[in-house]
Amino acid sequence: MKFADPTNDMAFKKIFGDENKTEVLISFLNSILDFKNNKLIKFVTIANPYQIPQIKDLKNTIVDVKAINQDNEEFIVEMQVEKDKNFAKRSLYYTSKSYINQIEKGEEYYKLKKVYFIGILDFAIFDTEDYLSRHLIVDEKTLKQELKDFEFSFIELKKFKLNLNECDTIAKKWIYFIQNADNFEVIPKEYEDIKEFKEAFSIATQYNWSEKELEIYDYVSMQNGKRISELLTAKEEGIEQGEKNAKIEIAKVSLKNGLDIDTISLITGLTIADIETLELMH
Repeated sequence: MKFADPTNDMAFKKIFGDENKTEVLISFLNSILDFKNNKLIKFVTIANPYQIPQIKDLKNTIVDVKAINQDNEEFIVEMQVEKDKNFAKRSLYYTSKSYINQIEKGEEYYKLKKVYFIGILDFAIFDTEDYLSRHLIVDEKTLKQELKDFEFSFIELKKFKLNLNECDTIAKKWIYFIQNADNFEVIPKEYEDIKEFKEAFSIATQYNWSEKELEIYDYVSMQNGKRISELLTAKEEGIEQGEKNAKIEIAKVSLKNGLDIDTISLITGLTIADIETLELMH
């Protein structure tokens, strides 16, 4: 048995955005946001429930699950695989847009409810070593949170280095699940007795996926692999070009100091023709 990769756009939305299996999303939100007692989310309405996407709709690598709890607070969960230097700004944009869309123009502002943004990133965005960070609007001097309607949490998967046996909280187990579910062939014992994880693994088995869902999943995986390959190729080409530029600079200095072409070719590895071209140019 092979589980789907939760960082795949299709799989992520299917696992966490199913309006008929909201206990998965509720468990994730309660654990990541550390909600307890009367703050615990008891139910959510998924504002944009999972539907089988079309390939033409997958141009943007950002995938969101938007939910509303019993207090009418809103939660935006974003999965971002491809590195985006503007992701922090995008999170502010999406959160503020969700906030202002709660009321019509001219309505009473007291109706506005808090919006939580949770970004799951397959890259590092902040300079700290923390894989989970929480960002609030606080007073510069008192550090009191007087403006409470925006809250941001970011999970940076590249910084999460724990082994499964070290995951002693539900939050850590969820992060490990997102990062590693596709590496398992059976449900690990650490997840067996937790209903929400069993449900998440069940969705990720792909047994009940339609042919169209499998097609989209494979397409997204291929696109992600293609992007990684393109980045590696660009990096390798950049290194090669940098090495060649260094050799050219050595050749220029050697020519200026009267070294013969054959010797320069031997030192730098440049061809005789390349060095003769440099000589003509200078």
